Amino acid sequence: MPHPSPVQTTSLPHALWALMVGNVVIGTGVMMVPGALNDISRSLAISIPQAGQLITAAAILMGVGAPLFAGIVAGWDRRKLLTISLLWYGVMTGISALAPDYASLLPLRILTVIAPAIFTPQAAASVGLMVSPAQRGRAITFVFLGWSVASVMGMPLSAWIAGVSSWRWAFALVAVSSIVVAIWIWRVMPSGIRPAALTRRAWGQTLGSPTLMVTLSVTLTYSFGQFILFSYFAPYLNQTIGATSGTLALMFLWFGVFGLAGNLGLSRWVDRVGTARAVLITLGLIALSLLLWPLGRYGFWPQALIAVPWALGCFSSNSAQQARLVQEAPELAPATVALNTSAMYGGQAMGAALGGILIAHGHMLRLHQVSLVVMLTAMALSLWAARIQKRSYPSK
Repeated sequence: MPHPSPVQTTSLPHALWALMVGNVVIGTGVMMVPGALNDISRSLAISIPQAGQLITAAAILMGVGAPLFAGIVAGWDRRKLLTISLLWYGVMTGISALAPDYASLLPLRILTVIAPAIFTPQAAASVGLMVSPAQRGRAITFVFLGWSVASVMGMPLSAWIAGVSSWRWAFALVAVSSIVVAIWIWRVMPSGIRPAALTRRAWGQTLGSPTLMVTLSVTLTYSFGQFILFSYFAPYLNQTIGATSGTLALMFLWFGVFGLAGNLGLSRWVDRVGTARAVLITLGLIALSLLLWPLGRYGFWPQALIAVPWALGCFSSNSAQQARLVQEAPELAPATVALNTSAMYGGQAMGAALGGILIAHGHMLRLHQVSLVVMLTAMALSLWAARIQKRSYPSK
């Protein structure tokens, strides 16, 4: 397997920064649709549930595409692959910004999110070959930090731009940023990085493991539960507290700051409490917010305070799940992380679809109730997975 030359290795810190910022752009582009949902609905003269299908369709493609594309691009040089994927993201997002109607925007959105299905997992796989084993965990965590940064900066900025100008300008910002970062990655990324393809044996062991399958069902279920309501934050807050574009941007910023804090906090205490317990705690925090959610209708600050537990558990729950899967079967980590990505996006697609159906039937104010039931189911599945794990591997 090719390795970077000593000259190329000197640019490694710059490559990590470029990949992290690439995830910021990718994350912002994925999350800007929920933030701009109100404006998309208005400008294209479509209903909120119909606009929500942009989230559903994109999540389905990313969920199916993550493991599928991992096999297709197995032999590609990752410098070329990551550069091309970001260029694709930029060009397709730019074309989407010019879409005249919903019928044009939906297929363009589906084609655009081919890039996230490739970039984030392949960036993580590339980092593993660019640093020493002792630095690997920290380097991968740093690159994944881009998604948390996107939640703090990118998503609120996109929501604000969509509100004061148009969702088209928010798309244009992501398009330009993607092309700029693609050029940066091409300049600083080492050549010759080609992670090994996943073997059939690894896939067979993963799919045949009851412990891993139940654990992955936890990701599917809690992602499903969150996105029933999260996909429709913008119209929900507009209806309940009269949120303007500025208010929405502030709420997303607030949520993102606590989401980042939750991720940072998790990295400090996950080893002390154990990954299975960490997952249960983070899901319990989300469930607490959903239980108290109706109290947020009294104004911005009650809603913001009630959202804090959810934000703390939102991003950290997936980090804990990934750590849990790696701990349960380190040798199968490439397969389980790919499937965990699929489960996460699959759950998001299901949640956005069900949320849209509920809204179409006039149940906007009941989204949190359905979300809570699904979240409690995820917690029960997590307990079941831990019990299976203990029976299968009593020493762990």
